[in-house]
Amino acid sequence: MRILIINTDYPAFLRQHYGRNPELKDKSFDEQLAARNASFFGVFDAYSKAFESHGHHAIEVHANNGLLQRCYMVERGHPPPPVPPPSKSRLVRKASSVSARIMNLMMNRIPFLRFYRPTLTSPFGIAPWRLSDILVSQVEEFRPDVILNQSVSEIRSELLLRLKPYTKLIVGQIASPLPEREDYRAYDLMISSLPNFVEYYRNRGIRSELNRLGFDRRVLETIGSPPRDVDVTFVGSLSPAHPERAQLISWLAEQTRLDIWGNGVKQFPAKSPINLHYHGEVWGADMFRVLARSKITINNHIGIAGNYANNMRLYEATGMGCLLITDKKANIAEIFEPGREIVCYSSKEECLELIRYYSTHEAERSAIAAAGQRRALEEHSYIARTSELARLFESCLAGAEQPGRRIVKADARHGETAFPHGSGSR
Repeated sequence: MRILIINTDYPAFLRQHYGRNPELKDKSFDEQLAARNASFFGVFDAYSKAFESHGHHAIEVHANNGLLQRCYMVERGHPPPPVPPPSKSRLVRKASSVSARIMNLMMNRIPFLRFYRPTLTSPFGIAPWRLSDILVSQVEEFRPDVILNQSVSEIRSELLLRLKPYTKLIVGQIASPLPEREDYRAYDLMISSLPNFVEYYRNRGIRSELNRLGFDRRVLETIGSPPRDVDVTFVGSLSPAHPERAQLISWLAEQTRLDIWGNGVKQFPAKSPINLHYHGEVWGADMFRVLARSKITINNHIGIAGNYANNMRLYEATGMGCLLITDKKANIAEIFEPGREIVCYSSKEECLELIRYYSTHEAERSAIAAAGQRRALEEHSYIARTSELARLFESCLAGAEQPGRRIVKADARHGETAFPHGSGSR
């Protein structure tokens, strides 16, 4: 099979990536892509390399990396469309800014305007091409059997429908907050690491299957095994989208020494205990280095996960060999064995108790961490995950199980993607 995987990157990561490597913007497309993958941010090229290990031809597209995507067009000799000269008038620029604010206000007040979709954007800009047009060109050139869209919230059905003539199967992968005003009409299949998301899509008449996340041992081989000189860490987002997590980490930081890396800390006051041991944002390889140095790391799922374990930290932490202390979920034993491969808590008090216990019982901590790492490397690899996906894709392409779907009209209160009450997230 020929598989094209669509990703988008956090703007903050892209700015850091090119800021640290300013020479990259003048490099070739292949050199920029290689540097992006070597960063180990997100899922880098874990899926494409794993698909290739099974004999498939797979490529990754980073649809909002303006510098990389512009290079693609330039190297292939695509002529840019005409672009009007930019206005130098301060008055015109201010009017444009005011118009944008008015549009945002109107979208919140006038229901039909909420169907407005923002365009795919890059933190660098890519004039004179549009990012959506570049993606269409890439798909038209590669002619994949399968498009695997891992950026469901950013790459919407309107754009995917433009790609339909050049592929046979469009698959969406999501375990993050569901996009508003998405009707999924372009998709043949939705996959998720969250069982409640799978159920949600099936209830909408869309074929959906469970496919968990994983770990790529190349990260461990590259980062190596530095001294574990940090006792307890938290690495992740503390944004307003994670209120329960923010409360937990703030409370733990009051009770014990907790070294913190991540984003979203601006919401906390300067004297917050979180700021006492906050070390900034880390992405990709830098994040894995922190985990490699950690004796213990704390995990807490986003609210939309409900009572299901699924996030990336489960695999990243165990894969790097530190002891994972995570919130207890109904399906956690299907992934790792509590008490033998990871440790689970049901309350903030229990989490603190476990931190204190395993901080002083090194032999037990090391044994559990080693067992968790073995499980991550042996069972939760992207080689295994893509093997499952390849069989699923082949089944769909062969027509053995035709993916049926129906479009559900918008709920007047919540839109097409209203999530069932009490269900919850990557």
